[in-house]
Amino acid sequence: MIEDSAQSWITGQLALTLLAVDPAGLGGLHLRSRASPVRDIFLGSRPPSLAPLRRITPNIADAQLFGGIDISGTLAQGRVVKSKGLLAEPQFLLLTMAERCTAGLAARLAQALDTQMGHCLILMDEGADDDEVAPMALRERLAFSLELDGLRAAELAEIVLDQHDVLRARKAVGEIGVPEDALEMLVVTAARFGIDSLRAPLLALACARAHAALVGHTSVTGEDLQIAAQLVYSHRATMIPQEAEDSPDQPDQAPEPEEPQNHEADENLQDIPSEMLIEAVKALLPPEILSALNKPGSAKGAKGSGGAGQKRKGNRRGRPLPSRMGTPTGDNRIDIVATLRAAAPWQPMRRKAQPEASGLLIRSSDIHIRQYQELSDRLIIFGVDASGSSAVARLSEAKGAVELMLGEAYSRRDHVALIAFRGEGAEVILSPTRSLVQTKRRLAGLPGGGGTPLAAGLKAMSELAQQAQSQGLSPSLAILTDGRANVPLPGRVGRAAAKEDAETMASVLRSMNLPSVMVDTSVRPQRDLNVLAGVLGATYVPLPRADARGLSKAIGAALEV
Repeated sequence: MIEDSAQSWITGQLALTLLAVDPAGLGGLHLRSRASPVRDIFLGSRPPSLAPLRRITPNIADAQLFGGIDISGTLAQGRVVKSKGLLAEPQFLLLTMAERCTAGLAARLAQALDTQMGHCLILMDEGADDDEVAPMALRERLAFSLELDGLRAAELAEIVLDQHDVLRARKAVGEIGVPEDALEMLVVTAARFGIDSLRAPLLALACARAHAALVGHTSVTGEDLQIAAQLVYSHRATMIPQEAEDSPDQPDQAPEPEEPQNHEADENLQDIPSEMLIEAVKALLPPEILSALNKPGSAKGAKGSGGAGQKRKGNRRGRPLPSRMGTPTGDNRIDIVATLRAAAPWQPMRRKAQPEASGLLIRSSDIHIRQYQELSDRLIIFGVDASGSSAVARLSEAKGAVELMLGEAYSRRDHVALIAFRGEGAEVILSPTRSLVQTKRRLAGLPGGGGTPLAAGLKAMSELAQQAQSQGLSPSLAILTDGRANVPLPGRVGRAAAKEDAETMASVLRSMNLPSVMVDTSVRPQRDLNVLAGVLGATYVPLPRADARGLSKAIGAALEV
């Protein structure tokens, strides 16, 4: 463990040094680490020749990045005053909480990196889960990636670097020669590791040139290519290269005469076959990544929303919230009343300081921005067990509960949907709607009888919930069943398979993080259904003899309607 930590630390130090040599060519570093002393030590160990870090956050405004009209300066001087943006000159940026970076900000920062003005970016990624990560649009433009979690400050080695070497390398990197077959070797190596981005070989070539300049080479050598492949490809690999099959024996042929090589770099590249680049990248692949690359990837469930609809703060519409201090951009509006209220107490003092000024004296600290809170509409998806001899009574209760809850939906902006599962599968009887007339018409001919395909019902509910989320709704689930799953998904047979499939689909629904309630309609509470509710993460409510109004109240209480 200490050796692995030391290797990771030395790799990170080398990455920072190479960034100091060629920040524009390498793009930057994706630093995945929670707040810790190790992270502070790492950021503090940057070479002094590296430009100072400018910290930015995911909520930075476009005016701060690209410049714009200075509102307070314009009001004070009576003419249009433009402010200079942060990206007007080459910067070394540190984006904190990069896992929260929006797609819009990622696109704008990626555009700034593509301009080749000399910008360099460190993504400080503090995500705890695998799905909490900085945007790919930024990560693929950065040469290096490093994870510091698990390292301890006591295990860190002190690395001393001559800063004169870094300054010398920065001046010489543009003159480093590149052999003809160097880029070809990097492209082939990237392809064998399943790296389909064309940026990766270009970043690896820039890394090789920076390393060559740092160690004093006049041209890229095989050693430089090995180190570049390790640093740039190890975190991008999506597959393990397959061993090449032995070719059939062929008769010996006389080697053709070759011209003598006059370049030292070309001789060094001939000494480093492409297979050594493959092994060099494998050497830096962590064991968990090696095992993961040998397994098919699994899709991650989407995060859901709960309560009475997801709360979304915006700047255009919704319920007004208290204004806040801020800078006006194209995405928000100035609260004129709040701005004047903040500036009013300071007018006498400012008038004494500027007696020649006329009108209101407004400073940037006075400007307040409007805020709104918009509630997304909620969708209650009913999954009703329509199987067996008691289906008629259950469906009658479900119909009444749906109609009662829909009758109150107009004040809460709720939608309802109904899925019935019976026989061999599930069917969407009622698509998401707020129409009471349409609901009564669809519920009138709801069929019943047959087996209990509980897994198919849960699967249909997950598909409808995903579709609703893509349309901006916040789904909630209400499942009414007696828990006797006896029909598995297509391709399997037996009650054991039916139970296993139901638990699998319940796990899928749980990963979506949706508010759920499991209503047990059997004569006696079923232990298996209680266990299934735990797998689903739903509230278990046993109601053996509840009428429509009782069902409506129980479901409403469980879902906090």
